Amino acid sequence: MRARAHVVVSGDVQGVFFRQETKREAEAHRVHGWVRNRGDGAVEAVFEGEEQDVKALIAFCKRGPLRAKVATVDGKWENFTGEFNDFKILYA
Repeated sequence: MRARAHVVVSGDVQGVFFRQETKREAEAHRVHGWVRNRGDGAVEAVFEGEEQDVKALIAFCKRGPLRAKVATVDGKWENFTGEFNDFKILYA
């Protein structure tokens, strides 16, 4: 079953390769969408793919890359749209 999740990860998650590692994980799981840094210090992402693969990305966000210190992961399930062809890092 295809799924979509919108997540916001807070803690010490910027400047620790969070976006790059999220992109690598997404590509490994064939998940499409995007990830970006927010002005408040959080990282925000949208994941679309098979439900188990999206769940794997959410699990990655809960631990983050080696130097990250994840405090919280807030997310919500949304309707799958199929609007993405790949996974991108968005820049302001």
